Amino acid sequence: MKTNIKSMLPGEIGEALKNMGQPAYRGEQIFKWLHSGVTTFDEMTNLPKALREKLGEEYFITAPKILRKQVSKIDGTIKYLWELYDGNCVESVLMRYEHGNTICISSQVGCRMGCAFCASTIGGLVRCLEPSELIDQVLFAGLDSESKISNIVLMGIGEPLDNFDNVMRFLELVNHPLGLNIGMRHISLSTCGLTEKVDKLGDYNIQLTLSVSLHGPDDETRSKIMPVNRSTGVDKLLETCRNYFNKTKRRISFEYAMIDGVNDTPYHARLLAEKLKGTGSHVNLIPLNNVDESPLKPSKPETIRRFIEILEKNNINVTVRRKLGSDIDASCGQLRRKAMRE
Repeated sequence: MKTNIKSMLPGEIGEALKNMGQPAYRGEQIFKWLHSGVTTFDEMTNLPKALREKLGEEYFITAPKILRKQVSKIDGTIKYLWELYDGNCVESVLMRYEHGNTICISSQVGCRMGCAFCASTIGGLVRCLEPSELIDQVLFAGLDSESKISNIVLMGIGEPLDNFDNVMRFLELVNHPLGLNIGMRHISLSTCGLTEKVDKLGDYNIQLTLSVSLHGPDDETRSKIMPVNRSTGVDKLLETCRNYFNKTKRRISFEYAMIDGVNDTPYHARLLAEKLKGTGSHVNLIPLNNVDESPLKPSKPETIRRFIEILEKNNINVTVRRKLGSDIDASCGQLRRKAMRE
């Protein structure tokens, strides 16, 4: 079995090379090549030919293929469907903002969290992505689009904290000055609220932005649409979030999908405000995307306006997510589902 070299740090590559009788500095050279987008060792022209051949015998380089690419005529958003080395597919979305280009990447092939409003979880979890496969989404989307990517959101297919070790290694790789060198403050990680993993993430005390998919202020509402809530409950989740804030001093953003007649009533708004009072948290309301397999529908504009008014009257910081790529199936999992059906 060959080893995935792109999931290794420069020092680890250097140690492996020393065992081959090579100087350790070659590790940094190879790391730079890998994070520039090469797909073969032969492209590493400053390495001796014999070393390139030896590396090809013992290691492999991940590089996804663009299976489908959709470009929004409305706002320039690009959606990629990547084919991985084993034939599985994941999605990434490149979004253009005034402050720079942001890519939303996947962390798993499928998802086992079972959220009722999400196309990603239909069909369950296939496997976790390796660190290099997370890097590849950022790297090759930038190369294909000829765009500098300055921000990363781990909010695509999968639950990032359900792939904890690989995601943490990805953060090391993408933050490395010899690689893509994207700072932690430019990275957001979205979780459905795996409390033990949130605690573990807090212990690392890294400066990324944590987003928690709340979508319901009480157990009855949240458990209907998010099965993960049945094992913890809203109050336990919010306690965990407060502990995370105390450890890291980083404000948490709560994602809240507005679902017609499910979680968008004045009662829900008032309860949400009460539960978040005094936390300094930010609420990001998300107009729900339609998913063919789901009966859930987005809230009406007037309902969203009323919800915002109640939160603001209770001094809760609230925004509504700008909807990008509406003409290209830009919500998570939709393009993958179409490809699977076909």
